[in-house]
Amino acid sequence: MRKMKDSGIEWIGEIPEEWETVPLKSQFNFGKGLPITKENLIEKGIPVISYGQIHSKSNDGVHITDDLIRFVDKQYIQSNPLSLVNKFSFIFADTSEDLEGCGNCVYFDSDYQLFAGYHTIILQSQNNKSNKYLAYLFKSDAWRKQIREQVSGVKLFSISQKILKSVSVIIPPISEQQKIAAYLDEKCSEIDSVTAKTKATIEEYKKLKLAIITQAVTKGIRKGRKMKDSGVEWIGEICSDFQIRKLKYVFIILDQFRSPITADKRNQNSDVLYDYYGASGVIDKIDSYTIDDHVMLIGEDGANLKMRNLPLMYEINGKAWVNNHAHILKPNSGYDFRFLFYALESLDINTYITGSAQPKLSQENLKNILIPIPTYDEQKEIATYLDEKCSAIDTLIAKKEQLLTELESYKKSVIYEYVTGKKEVG
Repeated sequence: MRKMKDSGIEWIGEIPEEWETVPLKSQFNFGKGLPITKENLIEKGIPVISYGQIHSKSNDGVHITDDLIRFVDKQYIQSNPLSLVNKFSFIFADTSEDLEGCGNCVYFDSDYQLFAGYHTIILQSQNNKSNKYLAYLFKSDAWRKQIREQVSGVKLFSISQKILKSVSVIIPPISEQQKIAAYLDEKCSEIDSVTAKTKATIEEYKKLKLAIITQAVTKGIRKGRKMKDSGVEWIGEICSDFQIRKLKYVFIILDQFRSPITADKRNQNSDVLYDYYGASGVIDKIDSYTIDDHVMLIGEDGANLKMRNLPLMYEINGKAWVNNHAHILKPNSGYDFRFLFYALESLDINTYITGSAQPKLSQENLKNILIPIPTYDEQKEIATYLDEKCSAIDTLIAKKEQLLTELESYKKSVIYEYVTGKKEVG
């Protein structure tokens, strides 16, 4: 058993006796990223990383991958040389939309030129030695607690240089730093491999689910049916007794019940709070509502209209507040809610979407979306079938997502135990 001592950092607890606790500012010089906006980015030039890439899900905080890199003009080398990042240094995001992201950073250990971008703080290394151990330490919740206790904000948290200069780090001997970093590289790589395979399986389940829905809402579930050309390229053949109708004849559009409200004005003091919906589902809670009904939502704008990383459709049954980034749809009588929900979720609506940088589904284009419609009885039959099939697939997806949660928790635990010296690399 190695001898331990108090680290002096409440959330880290004891550390090995030969380790040191020092102020972060004693290890780094502090600087600011480029005073630019997204409009200053170009196709090719000098690599830059801004706060958006730091908060990206693909940023592991330890390795800079190509998808995190953007580019700026080389003229910034002359005008803003202090925003270039030295090898073995860090770029921290200076704002975060949640507490969990407070402390997000990237570690730079390459020889090419790299700028820190907008809304960033640079921690320039004072030595010419690897700081990968610290990159792993910075990932731990125990270390970040020092930052989270000091940040200000409600919906947007500010991480200042003053805060970063006030925190401490634990420093093992160089040889042990190297061992810890090498071990965590290997161990985290193993966990990441399992995570990637699990995510791939989830995507396959989602594709299977979409295929089952598409088949059912266009061709039905009864055997031996005659088919006909729908006349719509992205729908293809449909059951011969299905009809094709425009959305405006199937739904009432209730966009008059939408109302945007900024985050700072969303009152949450009431005992009863309601879901606040945007283009991609619930994004907040609020103590009032704009609609009290059984309706479905479809996004009006945003990348998800094309990327479809999140569901396209959302169901509301009761009170909720809907902002101006989602259309509100209520089926007319004679149509089954669940069938229409499945049909819209599965259909390819790319033809109706305008804009590339900011995809948009206008109300006028929404009205003209073509939907295959069977008889009311068959709508209910298909919906019941899909409820059962999709529920089974959703159960499988939920199990895989639970595994992802467990893998993430395990990874955090492994990092914590080794960067704080609770476990020793053999």
